[in-house]
Amino acid sequence: MTTRVRNDLFDPKVGLDRGRSQWFEACWYLIKCIFFLSPVPWPSPLKCLLLRFFGAKIGCGVYIKPRVNIHFPWKLTVGDNTWIGEEVFILNFEPVTIGAHCCVSQRSFLCAGNHDYRKVEMPYRNAPISIGDGAWVGAQVFVGPGVTMGPEAVVTAGSVVTKDLPKGMVCCGNPCVPGKPRWRG
Repeated sequence: MTTRVRNDLFDPKVGLDRGRSQWFEACWYLIKCIFFLSPVPWPSPLKCLLLRFFGAKIGCGVYIKPRVNIHFPWKLTVGDNTWIGEEVFILNFEPVTIGAHCCVSQRSFLCAGNHDYRKVEMPYRNAPISIGDGAWVGAQVFVGPGVTMGPEAVVTAGSVVTKDLPKGMVCCGNPCVPGKPRWRG
């Protein structure tokens, strides 16, 4: 069987600005393995300090559980008093911004990286993710490239978010759609 897809033509240097040198990235991976991917509950203030050292913009009172995988901290912004749950994966080939007072629940995947399946060489098709203040990303939610979640939006567990979500709405499903207002009255 022949295929039009040509993975051998993929160029990893096209469409991705890694943002730092290979040496710096290698140092981050070592720190990530010890302090972030580990099941050891290292204190959140230590993890926040390390993220800031590697270029992340991290607010006050941020809480980070064990086994959190952050690809490029220098492309991450997290607002004050935000919680990041166990085994969250932030694949931030492009900037990921998480507002203040947010909750990103366990095993959620914020995926700012993708490939253009319409082209034979499958080039990168990455886009930033923005999560508004007070939003809640439920457990095992997938948030795709280019998504903006409005302030105080809620995405229920297991949903697949591929389009922008409005402010203050409870959203669910695959594909994720707004269902009802978060607040009454």
